[in-house]
Amino acid sequence: MLIIRIRAPHISALLLIILIALNGIYAVAQSNLHPTADNKVADYSGMYTFLQDGEFVQITVEGKGQVTGFVSRYGDSESDRGVFLDHFFKSGKLDDNQLTFTTDTVHGVAFEFHGTVERGAGKSRADEAYYVIKGTLIESISDQTKKVSSQRREVSLKSFPADLSAPAAKN
Repeated sequence: MLIIRIRAPHISALLLIILIALNGIYAVAQSNLHPTADNKVADYSGMYTFLQDGEFVQITVEGKGQVTGFVSRYGDSESDRGVFLDHFFKSGKLDDNQLTFTTDTVHGVAFEFHGTVERGAGKSRADEAYYVIKGTLIESISDQTKKVSSQRREVSLKSFPADLSAPAAKN
């Protein structure tokens, strides 16, 4: 049988080292749970409601404020009524919480958005409206003669509940 004798001063030093290590682990865990202004990086990526039930905007925030995504909406002209049309982003940018994007033209329709991403009424990412995109949406429609008319409206687009079981994407 092996007996190890540890003197009292060594136990105190060992306990002190363990306490310092645990305190460091606790501090890191707390900073991850409650980000400060210095290390806060919100991930606004996800799906948001659009103009009608069943329509949505998919936003993916990438490095350096670049935003990719698309608007998926029902067609409303005679040739595409009720058909889903995807308008991919030509450009998109996120600067802090300021969001802008412009879509490609599909069947004569394109969208431009300028606004903000804010915290909504949802309590967690698993709830609807955890984030809300608020701002001005400009819908540009060109007819057969290439004449463009624009409609501007204020919108509030709610985030869909996030699937928290899926692994987080890494940028």
